[in-house]
Amino acid sequence: MSWKDNYQTWKNYQDLDPQLATELADMANDETALEEAFTAPMSFGTAGMRGLIGPGIGRMNLYTVGSASEGLARFMDTLDDATKQRGVAISFDSRYQSREFAHHAAMVLGAHNIPSYVFDDIRPTPELSFAVRHLHTYAGIMITASHNPKQYNGFKIYGPDGGQMPPVEADKITEYVRSIDNLFTVATVAEQKLRQTNTMHIIGEDVDEDYFKGIAEVSINNKLIDEVGKDMTLIYTPLHGTGRVIGYRALKNAGYDHFTMVKEQAIADPEFPTVEHPNPEFPEAFNMAIALGKKQGADLLVATDPDADRLGAAVRMPNGDYQLMTGNQIASVLLNYILKAKQDSNTLPADGLVVKSIVSTELATKIADHYGVTMKNVLTGFKYIAEQIKLAEENHDHTFLFGFEESFGYLINPFVRDKDAIQSTILLAEVAAYYKQQGLTLYDGIQQLYKEYGYYAEKTTFKEFDGVDGADKMAAIMAALRADKPTEFAGVKVATTDDYQTQTATHADGTTEKLDLPVSNVLKYWLTDGTWIAVRPSGTEPKIKFYTGTSGKTDAEANQNLTNFVNALDEWVAKFD
Repeated sequence: MSWKDNYQTWKNYQDLDPQLATELADMANDETALEEAFTAPMSFGTAGMRGLIGPGIGRMNLYTVGSASEGLARFMDTLDDATKQRGVAISFDSRYQSREFAHHAAMVLGAHNIPSYVFDDIRPTPELSFAVRHLHTYAGIMITASHNPKQYNGFKIYGPDGGQMPPVEADKITEYVRSIDNLFTVATVAEQKLRQTNTMHIIGEDVDEDYFKGIAEVSINNKLIDEVGKDMTLIYTPLHGTGRVIGYRALKNAGYDHFTMVKEQAIADPEFPTVEHPNPEFPEAFNMAIALGKKQGADLLVATDPDADRLGAAVRMPNGDYQLMTGNQIASVLLNYILKAKQDSNTLPADGLVVKSIVSTELATKIADHYGVTMKNVLTGFKYIAEQIKLAEENHDHTFLFGFEESFGYLINPFVRDKDAIQSTILLAEVAAYYKQQGLTLYDGIQQLYKEYGYYAEKTTFKEFDGVDGADKMAAIMAALRADKPTEFAGVKVATTDDYQTQTATHADGTTEKLDLPVSNVLKYWLTDGTWIAVRPSGTEPKIKFYTGTSGKTDAEANQNLTNFVNALDEWVAKFD
């Protein structure tokens, strides 16, 4: 069907949700908006789906959420009854319609006699992952668009281990979703009836308390917290999201008595009124925290995104200003602290395992090597880190110690199987206390790591491709990049090109070897000086991401090298625009 046919189907549907009907009427004279909303269905992949909220087959709404839920339900119908009756845990964030989407998902599952366990209010993504494991449900649904702007929402599916649904099962669910021809035919059962028949259960504080027990185990040195942490000044902002209650209680429980919430941003609000982007990667997300931090002389500023799976931080500089830490820097100080503490207490396992994404800093590899710990690299997406944790448990060959992605996602203790900003906040505060006890700051701690292991610098940039033809443009550029095989960047030769789409590493002399990671649309170039450059389309947004990582003998040299390589990458990519 053409987009016009799809539009007419929605326009003529007599029982269309009233709010969507109003929005559809408002779009009547905007042909571009209609074409974008009705040309192609929501892309549903291994990470679920994410997109703009609104009417249309290509937007997040009750009907597309219903079809995603129906796909999961049809897949669960193929399982044995005992497995199916384990049900699905469901949580949601503070975004527009998140609660409605969560309850609608439960109503669709209920039509298949699948039990649901729905949180009574907003909860973080990591707590949903925990709930799946804690309640032994077969699956989990998280309604969130993470750190995207306010116009977005999303639908993520989790598997029995609390990680995102494994690829084989996710592919089957995707097939069921795509087989639904008419979104309006997806059946539901009224919420009241589901509650009366104990098919829909409301959960909340009972799960919170057990999650907090897990969070309490994240702290490594409680004596340090008692002596230093309780007097340390912290500023915390949940950026209008799910961390407002859970993050607050976690810090209190851990013993950090002198922390202040950014009052204006401690209100759950789908408008995210104080920030343009509710993303702790962006400096402007810290404006209010920095202003408050300067008033209080705070040691550390931390921010979590709306679903509290990503953590950003800012450290006080010697001149009293604050500098944002990169995701790689946060990961490096956390990793070093964990490994050093375990080594000092003779609890560092010989089979220790750290897992990071292929686009994250090599400083972490140096740190892991120093402590004799195995470093595993995986594709981007925390599901791959969760997969390694599961494999280590099944094979009994490694003990998981830490996992991270450069995009501000970290996991310390695997009672959760997704990135967890609540865990990370608690441990980063402890690391800050560790340096404070020595008369130092986290900034000093980062500099110590650089002096010991080398000065590393990384940068991520992106190019957006909005509109109906955005995906085609992205595909064309990736194809062009593969065809144009670069031999150097900024005068430094390419030693090896890793193409994860063909699972082949090609060396400068023409020899090749097989890459052992799954197929993925990623190119990574290793240069002769150890610098690396990677290119990949985002799995959740219409953009191509470009990553650069390098090093130097000094901080200034590393950053100058980074500038040179980023500029060279920009010039190369510009040829294909």
